[in-house]
Amino acid sequence: MVSIHALSGAAWFQTLLFALAGLFAASLLVGYRTRLATAGALVLTASLYARNPLVLNGGDTILLTFLALGLFLPLDTRWSVDTRRHANERASHEQTVLANRTCSLATATVLVHFTLIYVTNAVLKFQSNSWLTGIAVQRTFHLEQYLTPLGAALSDLSLVLTAVNWLWIALLSSSVVLLVVTGRLRLALVAGFVGAHLGMAATMRLGVFPLVMITGLLLFVPSPVWSRLESVLETRTPNRLVTGRQARGDGGTVGRDAAGVVSASSEAASVSSSESPQSRWSTLHASRGVRVFSSVLVVCLFAILLFWHAAAIGVGGPGAITDADEELGSWSFFAPNPPDTYSWYAVDATLESGETVETHVDGTTVRADRPPDGTAAYPSTLWKRYGMDVRYVGDIYYEPVAAFSCEQVGGQFDQPVELVTVVHVEQPVGPDGPLGEPDRQERIESAC
Repeated sequence: MVSIHALSGAAWFQTLLFALAGLFAASLLVGYRTRLATAGALVLTASLYARNPLVLNGGDTILLTFLALGLFLPLDTRWSVDTRRHANERASHEQTVLANRTCSLATATVLVHFTLIYVTNAVLKFQSNSWLTGIAVQRTFHLEQYLTPLGAALSDLSLVLTAVNWLWIALLSSSVVLLVVTGRLRLALVAGFVGAHLGMAATMRLGVFPLVMITGLLLFVPSPVWSRLESVLETRTPNRLVTGRQARGDGGTVGRDAAGVVSASSEAASVSSSESPQSRWSTLHASRGVRVFSSVLVVCLFAILLFWHAAAIGVGGPGAITDADEELGSWSFFAPNPPDTYSWYAVDATLESGETVETHVDGTTVRADRPPDGTAAYPSTLWKRYGMDVRYVGDIYYEPVAAFSCEQVGGQFDQPVELVTVVHVEQPVGPDGPLGEPDRQERIESAC
């Protein structure tokens, strides 16, 4: 894969790219040069993912699709520096455009795409014997490499986990309703999903997945909620912070009627009067061309996403989901069947003195004949993803791990390490906990 991050492994170059990505992210957060910031964040995020696809999960790929669709969404029209900047530029006009709603091919695409993530997951759940017998969540809470300390503490509450199993299936099954209901019913459904993802974040090590999904759910919050929140914020915001927007007596700003929609006729007339017919004609054609090109891009992106969702449920052949899952990270989320084993890595390190010690990859000691604590099986969530993805691959992926282990183990002891053997240990689990003894398999032996 093509990656800017692969151009150099030097620390200064990677630091520069991360700093630039942080600058784009901050700009996007506050809404300054929003479209440029979105494009920059998309390019650098895609580059980072392409540099090491073995540490990705579903949350990463969903984030990437949101950034891509964000290029076609009016992200800068409210609550942004761009909005204030444009308001200041239009301060001489009586009215300011502050539409309460927006509807386009891009807005429909992002809403349908997000809903299909839940819908495809629901379809996969109904293809699973584990989920339909109520044991899937119990089994998942015995996969120790995924659990936080809170998750590990809840792993023995079988009745609670069975209830969570069925509640999650019910919630997923109702997800399509997000597209057709409004008002309090939609808000209640959004709150249910947000609560579920907060629970995931508290109990499982899933990276950015829960946070990305919560962010996507904000798109479904009914507009009256945002209008009420905006009204509250405006009444408490000093006038000096809303330069260019005259304050109303009720604490709002001029240019908005009761529905929150304002006509732009006076502004359009003022602008039009200052332009020649030839200039207006050229501007009209250029604007139309941009809209057509953007629509074509959105249609292509939507087609790709539809193919991705179809592949997730097996449409297009049994290999479709496997290929997608291996290459880009799947958002199937423990479906159709959760794993029935959890695993970790141990390193048999032979020191210069001839002594052999068992350690983690990062050099900390461990006994390989029994499962370690779930929170200590891997140095980090990214290490966990990498270790899970390379479990059954060739030596080429283990050589960097062996070299890293030589350095880390050597730092833990006061003598050089002569030889390391990377061992993959796998522990079968069921709904009631571990089953049998761990299976130990050597992956690579390397001299340091």
